[in-house]
Amino acid sequence: MMREVGTKAMEFYEYLLNGRDVRIKDYPLMHGPGTMSAILLTYIIFVLYAGPRLMASRKPFQLKGPMIFYNFAMVALSIFIVYEFLMSGWLTSYNWRCDPVDESDSPEALRMVRVAWLFLFSKYIELMDTVFFVLRKKHSQVTFLHIFHHSFMPWTWWWGVSYTPGGMGSFHAMVNSVVHIIMYFYYGLSAAGPRFQKYLWWKKYMTAIQLVQFVLVSLHATQYYFMESCSFQVPLFLHLIWIYGTFFFILFSNFWYQAYTKGKRLPKAVEKGRQNGTASGSTPVANGKHQENGSAHHENGSAHNGKVKKA
Repeated sequence: MMREVGTKAMEFYEYLLNGRDVRIKDYPLMHGPGTMSAILLTYIIFVLYAGPRLMASRKPFQLKGPMIFYNFAMVALSIFIVYEFLMSGWLTSYNWRCDPVDESDSPEALRMVRVAWLFLFSKYIELMDTVFFVLRKKHSQVTFLHIFHHSFMPWTWWWGVSYTPGGMGSFHAMVNSVVHIIMYFYYGLSAAGPRFQKYLWWKKYMTAIQLVQFVLVSLHATQYYFMESCSFQVPLFLHLIWIYGTFFFILFSNFWYQAYTKGKRLPKAVEKGRQNGTASGSTPVANGKHQENGSAHHENGSAHNGKVKKA
């Protein structure tokens, strides 16, 4: 009985792998889900167990230089990804409604395959966000939402790229990359030190930008439910994208509510000032930082009381 179940499971597994887009099978990390799953499992073990134990008796690393390089490198990578998405379909042949995957070997179709894989690969690079937190002992920033997003996104996108590298399912990847241009630029300037604080006046809009992202992603996927017919190859992925956009909109809306309405992320001095009817010259911002007398308190690009949520 167990042998038969195992045989059926292996047959189903082989069926899943054989149904993937042949054009992407030879890309790094795309031969099967094993390597990808091992990377993400190692990531989770490190950030939850191994990393905190390693740093328990050590002083936090500063890492200012590496963080500046990392953040601006991610800006450059995100710009390139957005450009490639636009030029491989979204500004050329796509109609922004029902766009199936171009399964041909045309230069434009192969270009979309490459950028879809590159977006997936960028998700593995972004695991360094949490590694920096652990090495700098910013344990309060390693939240469930942060870990869930950084592990769930690359795992699901691996399957998405495997079957549908392009088409209307890639819209959320392009929008996400646009948001990351803004976010990593902010983090890069923040990590550079106090002299750049005057250029970060727009930080309070970061959470709003992320909420707009989820609205756009969900609305674009919602079109599918109102079309008489749509030839997108794997509709299941559109359902998952809609769920993803809606789910994270709720989570980030709760973050906004807690930070701005209830003021739970305000420093104690500010909360006391609020109770006394004053704000003591401090203003909360979406990433958990606060301003006093017009200047922001940063520590190597991160906040003492939280951070802008990445998505």
